Amino acid sequence: MEAKERRVGTVSRGIRCPIIREGDDLAQIVSQSVLEASEIEGFPLHDRDVIAITESIVARSQGNYASVDDIAADVRAKLGGETIGVIFPILSRNRFAICLRGIAKGAKKIVLMLSYPSDEVGNELVSLDKIDAAGVNPYSDVLTLEKYRELFGVNKHEFTGVDYVQYYGDLIRECGAEVEIIFANQAKAILDYTDCVLTCDIHTRARTKRILKDAGAKIVLGLDDIMNAPVDGSGCNEKYGLLGSNKSTEDKIKLFPRECKDLVLDVQKRILDATGKHVEVMVYGDGAFKDPQGKIWELADPVVSPAFTDGLIGTPNELKLKYLADNDFKDLSGEALKQAISDSIRKKDGDLKGNMASQGTTPRQLTDLIGSLCDLTSGSGDKGTPVVLVQGYFDNYTN
Repeated sequence: MEAKERRVGTVSRGIRCPIIREGDDLAQIVSQSVLEASEIEGFPLHDRDVIAITESIVARSQGNYASVDDIAADVRAKLGGETIGVIFPILSRNRFAICLRGIAKGAKKIVLMLSYPSDEVGNELVSLDKIDAAGVNPYSDVLTLEKYRELFGVNKHEFTGVDYVQYYGDLIRECGAEVEIIFANQAKAILDYTDCVLTCDIHTRARTKRILKDAGAKIVLGLDDIMNAPVDGSGCNEKYGLLGSNKSTEDKIKLFPRECKDLVLDVQKRILDATGKHVEVMVYGDGAFKDPQGKIWELADPVVSPAFTDGLIGTPNELKLKYLADNDFKDLSGEALKQAISDSIRKKDGDLKGNMASQGTTPRQLTDLIGSLCDLTSGSGDKGTPVVLVQGYFDNYTN
């Protein structure tokens, strides 16, 4: 009997798991959950399937938490506890507000410098149209809070309805610190107010630190330098500090997972032992994609994936089928076209960079692409699927 041709390519499945608590054997729970799902739902596992684990359950199983007071103690010890410039934070109740509470508790005065018209990940303080109408040059102009209000009034976030300027100012005062708010996009502008600076940007932090140090700042630290070691028995993240942290309770944050390469290797081995299949495994946080409506770029974590097995290193190496169909094989159709394209895929080079037939394929890290798929699959709410199984990702038209 002739084998039937496969009709399905990539499949992404959310895998339900128990609620994870500190100290749980995560490798065992993840492996077991995937194997049970495979058995109950009736789908087999294959070589090069990808098991992706959301960073939040990794951090939770590690017990990687810190309190507002832990943050305050670290900030006070490292930045002196007097006037601190807090620059380029993102506008987020979940991501930054709780960190700001700790920072404010560790200082007498905060000079809060917000980038405008939007923060680093696209949350808008004021529209570009309003900036244009006011004749303001966001590259060079420094605005006081009074000037900002005079020009732009109150601007509530499109999705959350929060006026973050008011919210952050009130929060700092509630924590017992004075606050002065300015708006600027040049890091050096903060040095007119203080020479002790905590830069809170995520992806541009190395450049910001360099600019400030070159301009003569006395102390320059980033969020990655705060909580990068335990404070009074707290959790920490040696590599990323407060970056990638999330609100856990009103006075506690969950930090980004600590070193977890052992975890992905452990899950990979357990699946191999149980099924004989060599799967890839990764830990993922935020995806890397942009919302067309609110202009928000999702990636508030320092990286999409803090740990992954070696089979996920690199970028896709794919040919654009429609390019081949419209150009190289435009005179073919039906079975002949299918055969010609299949032959091209089988013969493709190990590196297609610069080849016209790969133009328009996505030149991004595999972990960023797969992590984005997984983030959209698992959602950020109540789906209860903190593990995602991606099958057929490495297949092509010939498989």
